[in-house]
Amino acid sequence: MEWLGRALERVRERRPLVHNITNFVVMNTTANALLALGASPIMAHSPEEVEELVAAADAVVVNIGTLDSAFVYSMVKAVAAARELGKPVVLDPVGAGATRLRTRTALHLLSLGGVSVVRGNFGEVSALAGESGRTKGVEAAAYDAARARELAVEVARRFGTVVAVTGRVDYVSNGREVYAVEPGSSAVERVIGRVTGLGCMVTALIGAYLAVEEPLRAAVAGIATFKVAAERAAEEAPYPGSFHVKLYDWLYRLDGGTLSRYARVVAYGAR
Repeated sequence: MEWLGRALERVRERRPLVHNITNFVVMNTTANALLALGASPIMAHSPEEVEELVAAADAVVVNIGTLDSAFVYSMVKAVAAARELGKPVVLDPVGAGATRLRTRTALHLLSLGGVSVVRGNFGEVSALAGESGRTKGVEAAAYDAARARELAVEVARRFGTVVAVTGRVDYVSNGREVYAVEPGSSAVERVIGRVTGLGCMVTALIGAYLAVEEPLRAAVAGIATFKVAAERAAEEAPYPGSFHVKLYDWLYRLDGGTLSRYARVVAYGAR
């Protein structure tokens, strides 16, 4: 899809400022991924400055991976401010379904009405749909591709947002249209579960694309960019540590033509 390549080129031209309220585990990881892609990250969560930063940002990433009351307060302020200012927000409901706090927080943030995209794994999005028992820690305990596609549509319709359910095949929907981002090279499967924060990285990349694309395309572009870069990285570096370094390299090296050529994106109509 040629529009994927054009979206990447627009990110590089604009260098959008992406304000991240994210978890302590991935702050460095996601900041470096955004820099490698060509965006400009800011990693800040103080409630005293959150409204000013949202006003300055081109997009906002909210990730609930390491919650406490101060984080929740900042996230609520950020989503409310973004809604008032018309700034796009991507929400990563890390571990929703694992604890009541995480599920309640994710649902509350969605209820504020300012979330443009939700990106979660199968268990997390299942929890947003009111289903339990599909999250183990912060990971999805099982993945059902057919159900993942249904969940993307159902949760998108319920909350009036774009929903991306990531797994081996990723499904993205606005409640009407559905895109699948399919795997290419199998090399990445050996290492993808051995490096922390990769799902959070996908969410951050979606944030960069939200600055230059409408939400459905932004979600597809962020996922496809990660997938192509990760597959190229795994072919060159089959071990977790070297893979992580090569992943940054490929986010930097990736150009619009390569992304359009290798991304395996299929469009469907929602049933």
